Amino acid sequence: MPSWRMSRTFPGSPVAIAEARRFITTLLRTWPITEDAELIISELATNAIRHSASGRFGGSFTVSVHVDGDRLWVGVLDQGGPSLPRLLPPQEDEEDGRGLNLVTKLAADWGVAGDYKGRIVWAALDVKPSKATRR
Repeated sequence: MPSWRMSRTFPGSPVAIAEARRFITTLLRTWPITEDAELIISELATNAIRHSASGRFGGSFTVSVHVDGDRLWVGVLDQGGPSLPRLLPPQEDEEDGRGLNLVTKLAADWGVAGDYKGRIVWAALDVKPSKATRR
């Protein structure tokens, strides 16, 4: 599969999460991992808005997609905040705190790079080649 990259910046508002999901589904519309990538971006964008300066007035976040061989890499660049994203123990009755647990289940790998001034939270998914993904 040929290597390529794409990114797009969104305003830091909850409405933009749906736009970020649509960006991913448009790029990957026929891929077998589209739904997983869409869920991951939704969680990471939500975290950026809730837990970083991206959610403040005038804030923004950037969604990046990179395909390299059999690996799809997606990430959300936020505008930083006082604490690093971290995996919390699963809470059955809690809405908050489940995002990175979901990312862990769906992705082959994930991580965080950056600091309080800005960081990217990323996830890598393995792509199983199919007729639909070949161009």
